[in-house]
Amino acid sequence: MSRRKFLTRSCYAVGGVVLGGLLGYLIPKERAKPATPPAPQKQEANYNEALMFFTQEQYAITQAAVERIFPADDNGPGAKDLGVAFFIDHQLAGDWGFNARDYMQPPFYVGEKTQGYQGRINRREIFYIGLRELQNYSQKKYKKDFPALSPEEQDAVLTAFQNDEVNVTTISASGFFNLLRSSTLEGVYSDPLYGGNKNMQGWAMRDYPGNQMTYTNIIEKDFTVVPPQSLRDHL
Repeated sequence: MSRRKFLTRSCYAVGGVVLGGLLGYLIPKERAKPATPPAPQKQEANYNEALMFFTQEQYAITQAAVERIFPADDNGPGAKDLGVAFFIDHQLAGDWGFNARDYMQPPFYVGEKTQGYQGRINRREIFYIGLRELQNYSQKKYKKDFPALSPEEQDAVLTAFQNDEVNVTTISASGFFNLLRSSTLEGVYSDPLYGGNKNMQGWAMRDYPGNQMTYTNIIEKDFTVVPPQSLRDHL
C-alpha cells in the first residue's frame, strides 16, 4: 500500500469515529434494562467419586453394607454420605488390594487370633467373594438383593457373617466382615485425599483436628476445639 492510500484510508477511519460519536450523542438513549440476576452457580463435580475397581453392583452392595456398619444419626452423616464406598474401591484398586506390602508366600498355616490374616488370598479376592456371598445369602433368605433389604434385614445378614453363621467357601464369613468393618472405619476417619471422610465431617463429629501444622498458639490454653485441616489445606 502506498503512503497516500494509507493516509486517505486513515482519514476515513478517523472521520467515521467522529461522526459515529456525534450521531450517538444526538440519538436519544434507550432506557437501561434491569439487570438480570446472576445464574446460580453450578456445584462443582467431585471427579474423585468414580469407580476404579468395583462393578456397579459391587459398589451398591458395599455402600449399603457400610451404611449399616456406620449409619447416619443425630451426630452426623453415615458412611454413605462420607464416601466410604469410594474409599474402599480406591484402596482395592491400588497396592492395598493386592497385599503388595504383605508377605504372601507359602507355606500357609492357621494363625492365632492375635496374628491377623494368614491366608493366600489378597484383599481384592476377599471382597469379590464376600460381596458375592452377601448377595447370595440375601437372595436365599429374603429373596431380595442385599441393597433392597430393609435396614433390619441387612443388619441380620451382616450379623450372620460376623458370627460365622454363613458357610462361605475359600474365606471365612467373619474374616470378610471384620475386613469390611475395619475398612469402613478407615474410610470414615482417613484424610479426604483417599476418597472418604467427605468434607472432613468424620473428623468434625469427633472434634478431631486432622492434619495441623502446629499447636503452638493453643498448647498452653485449656482444651480448644479447632477446625480440622486436611493435607490439601497445606498447599
